[in-house]
Amino acid sequence: MRSSDRIRFKIQTSTVTEKLIGINVLVFLLFFLLKTLAYLFQFPSDFLTEWFVFPKEPMEFLVKPWSIITYSFLHSGIWHILSNMLILYFSGIYFLNYFSPKRLLNYYFLGVIIGALVYMLSYNLFPAFQGTGRSYLMGASAGVMAVLIGIASHIPNMRVRLMLLGSVKFWWIAAFLVVLDVIQIPMGNAGGHLAHLGGAGLGYFYTTQLKKGNDIGKWFENILDSLASIFKPRVRKAKMKTVHRTGNTTKTRTRSTTKSKFNKDDKQKKVDAILDKISKSGYESLTKAEKDFLFQAGKED
Repeated sequence: MRSSDRIRFKIQTSTVTEKLIGINVLVFLLFFLLKTLAYLFQFPSDFLTEWFVFPKEPMEFLVKPWSIITYSFLHSGIWHILSNMLILYFSGIYFLNYFSPKRLLNYYFLGVIIGALVYMLSYNLFPAFQGTGRSYLMGASAGVMAVLIGIASHIPNMRVRLMLLGSVKFWWIAAFLVVLDVIQIPMGNAGGHLAHLGGAGLGYFYTTQLKKGNDIGKWFENILDSLASIFKPRVRKAKMKTVHRTGNTTKTRTRSTTKSKFNKDDKQKKVDAILDKISKSGYESLTKAEKDFLFQAGKED
């Protein structure tokens, strides 16, 4: 298998959590590379970043509405992104044991959106923030907290082994992080902690509604499906070709070509079915025969 095939195979078989982490890391490296170049050539280093971070001013947000999503892929430093991605990876493992990858994306991005709105409302309503200058929000914490609190609300009494602490209940971890955010609001980065609490609140509310049979994120899932369909490559229908010549050679060639097309179509359908299974249940859910078939298919492409 070629290196490009191995990379493509790894991407196809990675979980949605791993893909989110990969995108966050790539964006982090890209923006810090641009900052390094800006420093070396003495360009304004924050000019590009300001177009993607989320502002506290509603009018500024109307100028760049995409920032309600893009801010979550930007991080202020190594510790910021490292802590977020570690918690996302940990909570994502448990989340995908109970919910689908699409639902994880619902929690994550709705947490990001609600966290940003809580940040904006807080900075424009609470007297403590009156007179604050320009302020921006960045980081995936609100989305990460939505996933963590969401799964903790679903399996609160499941015990998890942590280094040094031993076995603790899942809701203890969630409660500790929420309390930590609350008590740190007066200490600094108040907007960030309020956004975390917004994401946590979304995660808890989403799970409680699911238990009642209400999927409050279905509309967002439909939007993501619509966007995905735009970029999904369309399969061209094979044109029918009429052959007027008669004879054994022409008939044999026609039957051979038709059989080859059917075999290729059947193979592609089987590959698509296996990839769908991976997206729903993860790579480890495949049987050995399915793994071997997918490996061979990638090798032959």
